[in-house]
Amino acid sequence: MNNCLLCGQQFVPAVSLLQVFSWKKARMQCICTNCLAKFQRLKSPRCSTCAGELSQNGVCLDCQFWQRIYGPKLLQHHAIFRYNDAFHDLMVNYKRYGDYVLRAVLQELCYQELQLIAADYYVPVPTSSAHFNKRQFDTISAIYGDLVPLTEILVKKVDSGAQGEKNRRERLITPQSFGVKNKIHNLNRKKILLLDDIYTTGRTLYHARDALVAEFPTAKIESFSICR
Repeated sequence: MNNCLLCGQQFVPAVSLLQVFSWKKARMQCICTNCLAKFQRLKSPRCSTCAGELSQNGVCLDCQFWQRIYGPKLLQHHAIFRYNDAFHDLMVNYKRYGDYVLRAVLQELCYQELQLIAADYYVPVPTSSAHFNKRQFDTISAIYGDLVPLTEILVKKVDSGAQGEKNRRERLITPQSFGVKNKIHNLNRKKILLLDDIYTTGRTLYHARDALVAEFPTAKIESFSICR
């Protein structure tokens, strides 16, 4: 029996035949079936660039905005879940109140899909020093550090405020705040997967890509978030 980290109820974790006959240690489930059902997977049709849900096949309004800036050099993004009330409540407790234990919930929601995306380097989007000092941990690295080898090469140079507290226009005009802090790795001609928790307009991830491209112009860069 496990205790669900979201509702506290005891539940019996599901066990597949693959887990029974595998030599690898299975990840411990930390979400009960009822809580897991509250997180809604993205459905088709979806934007061909950022994975956002659409009413018909094509490119979403956000990516049309980025096309006007970047032309055909759009950022290919991978996402799994829709940002709904369940995700809002989870992220408030994880990020605003600094509940470090909840990183395990986010890991359970994304680790299977993340394993399917091969990359040479997995680069987390860094938190600001102010937020790190408040929480005493980096929210993105805490999620992904147990799942893939991280290359923490980006640094947040200035604190432009939390994206979650801004409206769409304020997000889009947020100035560049990332730089490359560690240049001992040569990422040219390598595949880089940028890691974040939520994709809203794409402003943060495009800034992160811009910072990397400035140092490694031949790198192939894609991005991943748990929800969109």
